[in-house]
Parts: sequence; structure tokens; C-alpha cells
Amino acid sequence: MRRLIPDPGPTDLESELEAYRPFDEAKDDRPFVAVNMVTTLDGRAAVSGNTKALGSDADTEHLLGLRTRFDAVLIGGGTMRAERYGRIISRPEYRRRREAAGLEGDALAVIISGDLDLPFDAPLFTNGEGRVLIFSRKKSLPETETPVELVTIDGLIDSAEVLAYLRRNEGVRAVLCEGGPRVFGQLVAGDLVDELFLTMTPVATGGDATHILEANLPREARFELTGLLEADGDLFTRYRRA
Repeated sequence: MRRLIPDPGPTDLESELEAYRPFDEAKDDRPFVAVNMVTTLDGRAAVSGNTKALGSDADTEHLLGLRTRFDAVLIGGGTMRAERYGRIISRPEYRRRREAAGLEGDALAVIISGDLDLPFDAPLFTNGEGRVLIFSRKKSLPETETPVELVTIDGLIDSAEVLAYLRRNEGVRAVLCEGGPRVFGQLVAGDLVDELFLTMTPVATGGDATHILEANLPREARFELTGLLEADGDLFTRYRRA
């Protein structure tokens, strides 16, 4: 891995993340919000319905490394169906790294799913480790091995309300959103994204695959480039809200 912006030169992921403390930037009414997404050169969010064919081993390590710096990881129901998540912090060394930074060993998994159409046979729900919080319009859950709590919301689920709940009721200081495009779009539309990590993989797919952001924005959202890394042909960009 090499750093292109700022201070060009060789680097490694652990060094890049060592001083990163988003949990020190919590707002009074909501957590600090970072989004991590991967995109093709033509702005697509997936190939064949998921992100596994995008990015490289370096991108996977980047994603897992970022998870060690946040209290919670947020995804939408579509992302959960496509990716079938397992334990958010699966590596023991990463749980130790979190604890050394003053975080709990497991990050809270947060899912927004209005109709609760989720793969409850996925490892996130069956391995019995960590904790899951689901925001939904439904009022009951199937039994799961992993501790799961349901927050029932009548009507449309507003991402600002979700963030306010996480700050107020769970003490979450920093949340990492990993998509999908609609959740990302809702956060941008609500002016709720403080930082964006966007991996650009050197592939163009065309077709009708979903773009990384799906929303009608009330206004243009502007970000400033603060960092750029390269590894295995992927570009790891980092933006702050302008």
C-alpha cells in the first residue's frame, strides 16, 4: 500500500488507522457518521447483486480495519440480504485492537429493514456472538442465537431518528455505514455524512446495476478530498464533508 495524498510514500493500513478516532467527534444529538462504499469506475455498487466481486483483498482488509474504529456498523436490509453478514468483528486480534482503543470488543450491528425481510439463517444471527439492533415497522422477531433487539417505528424510518436513538439510547459515538445505496442516499440527503471512504476499483460494468447512491437529493452535497491510498490497483479515497 502507498499513500498518494497527503505526504506520498509507502504505508500500511494499521499505520493509517492507528490515529483515527472518529468516536472523539460525536455530536450532542447523533453519532459521528462515516460511510464506506466500493464503486466501479462507472459508479456501480455491485456486480451480480453483491460487492464480493468488487475490490481486492486490500479492500477487504480496509473494510475490516475501519470496523475496529467505530462503536456501531449500520447497513440496510438489502445489503444484509445480498451480503449475508457474519459477526461484525470476527477476528480476535481486531477485538483486542478495539478494546485497546477503549471500545467494546464487538461493534453493535445496526440494520434498517422496514418489512423485516432478512436472512435470519445468516451467520450474523446464528453464531451467537455480538449484538444486533434492528429498526423496523414490524413488532416481533423470530428466535435467533445472536442477541437481537427490535426497535419498532411506525411509518417511514427516518435515518436521523435512527442516529438520534443510537446516540441517546445506546451511547453510540461513531457509526460506520456500509450501505446500501438507498441508506447512503438517505444519509446524504439528510446532511448526515461527516466522512466518506470510497474505494474505486479499476473495473467498468455498465448495464443496469445499482449506483452507489440512490436518492433524490434536495441539494448538491460537497465533500473535500483529505486522503488517497493505492493498493492492488484500487484507490482508497477519503473525503470530509465540505
